[in-house]
Amino acid sequence: MRNPILVLVASTLCLLPLACGGPSAMKVLEGTRELSVEVCDPSGGPFSLDITNPFLPYPEGGRWVLEGGGDRVQITVLSDTEVVAGVTTRVVEEREWEGGELVEVSRNFVVQAPDGSVCYYGEEVDDYDDGKISGHGGAWRAGEGNAKPGILMAGRPEVGISHKLEVSPGSAEDAAAVVAIGDSVTVPAGTFTDTLSVLDVNPLHNEVDPKHYARGIGMIVDEKLELIEYTLP
Repeated sequence: MRNPILVLVASTLCLLPLACGGPSAMKVLEGTRELSVEVCDPSGGPFSLDITNPFLPYPEGGRWVLEGGGDRVQITVLSDTEVVAGVTTRVVEEREWEGGELVEVSRNFVVQAPDGSVCYYGEEVDDYDDGKISGHGGAWRAGEGNAKPGILMAGRPEVGISHKLEVSPGSAEDAAAVVAIGDSVTVPAGTFTDTLSVLDVNPLHNEVDPKHYARGIGMIVDEKLELIEYTLP
């Protein structure tokens, strides 16, 4: 059963202009102040593998598990690094299950900019079908083709800003808009009051998903998925 507080929050977010999808879902970003992704450009820096952003900390060995609707996501910060577009990034692994079946494993390349923004340099993706790799949908790397690094989390998020999460035209073009700060959100892992509420927009699929982050913890809600446990070294 969904938490009633989250249902209320999701319903509120849906009152925003076309925030729950539809052919004009990109209107969610209209009127926002878009941050420049130049803060994550490889020519910037110095970048850090020590990712300490208050709303999206990624300490090595960190682990988060979210569940909902029969689905499960496990996020783990690995000790692995990957050089992408000349920048050494941290590898964050995501494993996704649907109905108990593994459907995707991705290796996400992230790094922290001098202003505290978490930069997203791409991902390797393995799609699974019946336990076997069946494809690599959505994979991209900054520096290849027209792909550039995006901003996963702003260094100083505030209501009314937006930013591109992924900058790979035709492959990955997600963006995010900050819609609330300080709401109380309850999930199986606990009740959090110092939160950040975001709408993620996927223009390639006309989708908008609400996400919630807690200060010092990271993501606690991803659409129907809710944080059930986490480990912060």
